[in-house]
Amino acid sequence: MNAILYNSDTSSTDTEEVFEEAKQIIENNSNTTFEKVPKKKHTKGIVITICILVFLLILGILSTIFALLNVNSDKIISGISILGIDVSGLTQEEANTKVSENLNSRLETNLVFSHNGTLYNVLPSQLECSYDITKAVNEAYSCGRNGNIFENNFDILNTLINKVDINVDFSYSTDLYDSVVSQMNTNFEDGLKQSSYTIDGNNLIITSGKAGNVIKSEELRNSIVDKLTSVDYNTDSIEVPVEEVQPDGIDIDKIHSEIYKEATDAYYTTDPYAVYPSSNGLDFDISIDEAKQMVSTPQDTYTIPLKTLYPDVTTNEIGREAFPDLLATYSTSYASSNANRSTNIALAASKINGTVLMPGEEFSFNGTVGKRTAAAGFKTATVYSNGQVTTDYGGGICQVSSTLYNSVLRANLEITNRVNHTFTVGYVPIGLDATVSWGAPDFKFKNSRSYPVKIVATTSNKRLTISVYGLKEDVEYEVELVSYRTGTVPYSTVYTTDSSLAKGQTRVVQSGSNGATSVAYKILKLNGKEVSRTLLSKDRYSPHNQIIARGN
Repeated sequence: MNAILYNSDTSSTDTEEVFEEAKQIIENNSNTTFEKVPKKKHTKGIVITICILVFLLILGILSTIFALLNVNSDKIISGISILGIDVSGLTQEEANTKVSENLNSRLETNLVFSHNGTLYNVLPSQLECSYDITKAVNEAYSCGRNGNIFENNFDILNTLINKVDINVDFSYSTDLYDSVVSQMNTNFEDGLKQSSYTIDGNNLIITSGKAGNVIKSEELRNSIVDKLTSVDYNTDSIEVPVEEVQPDGIDIDKIHSEIYKEATDAYYTTDPYAVYPSSNGLDFDISIDEAKQMVSTPQDTYTIPLKTLYPDVTTNEIGREAFPDLLATYSTSYASSNANRSTNIALAASKINGTVLMPGEEFSFNGTVGKRTAAAGFKTATVYSNGQVTTDYGGGICQVSSTLYNSVLRANLEITNRVNHTFTVGYVPIGLDATVSWGAPDFKFKNSRSYPVKIVATTSNKRLTISVYGLKEDVEYEVELVSYRTGTVPYSTVYTTDSSLAKGQTRVVQSGSNGATSVAYKILKLNGKEVSRTLLSKDRYSPHNQIIARGN
């Protein structure tokens, strides 16, 4: 039988007596029992509930007002930082300036890497590192502004209580990073050394590789990014993570493919006009199998002989028809020269004869003629050396370089290096000479025209003629050379002692002659009218001092 509950709050005595009588009647006639319900204590709970509701209401009203005020504010809310840099209460512009100054200082400070006691410095700017500060500042400014009023209230309270730090997007050049890592690997004293090769004359020298340490690129990359994006930034050095790596084996097939070059024949076309120069080739002078067998035995270096492959038709052999137009010619006489000097002139002329220069290519007299030695066929003859008249191998070839100078000037080619003689010479006008000497002055010029040119040098009846052939330009200038003396350099008298002479007796060892100063111009004309005048040089020629010997 269910219990019948009644409320015990009734205070009337009569009511209690009635209930007691009813209780006895019911209990006597049934199984029903009565239990007294304790009196509930509602008052305390109601008070607490009301207090909480009032607090929340006040808090909601205040936060709502604050949120509405924040929406209309241009300041970042409290509790926001960017990589640990507090930006609370700042405008976006102020925050951008503050964060930029802080982070840019990181980019201007060397990253220091350490390996085996050696330090390596790299500026982050070398890696094109950068921070997306604008994005981070925008994110900071958006806090408490992005959602509805309730979401904004939550963000505002959350940042105020828990604080919020915003990361900054960071970027860098992977190519530049790889380049820096490669350079550091190269500089490691204990680094990996791959096999390498060089060409020395007619030999290919292969150097074996050596095991060594290489950088663990990904680990180092992470260390750099972590350092530059850390809230607790510091300038401590970064220990470079490395691992030992074995070198690759020597790949003979690869080396051969890199050094092998076929010889190409020279040829030309007329429509369109073009000259294609010849070139020498290069190859192993042993078979590839023999080379592989050679490097199969471990050793530090290996030497593989090389051979030059020559074309069947060289550029100099193309023929005059490939250079249809005579651009300039100049001749000098060496009739007064002795046999040795004449031999040197003819030999030097033969060495430059047939030289073809492609557009933009530079000619070097010393590089073409080579060292003047007896083995090369040169004879001893009078030369100027260190301001003195003496004899040496190759005496007389300055007449060849000076004749060539006058010819290429008239062909309107660009002179890149020219030096005048110490003393005046008689085979070309003053100011239009060009001296040469092995290991010292060189005469150089460049083919500054649009088409190839060919140098033709001949000697006949003690007359040297050098001509320049090619193809005339659409606008071809007439070239006139003008040079003249501008002054005199007086000679001095130098006395020497001659014990074979009596005291007071004198003898003229060398007669004196004055030197000179000069100026030279190149004049360009079109249809007979001068269009330009260019200063070629202002030169000084030393005098021949008079030398007198006297007895003592």
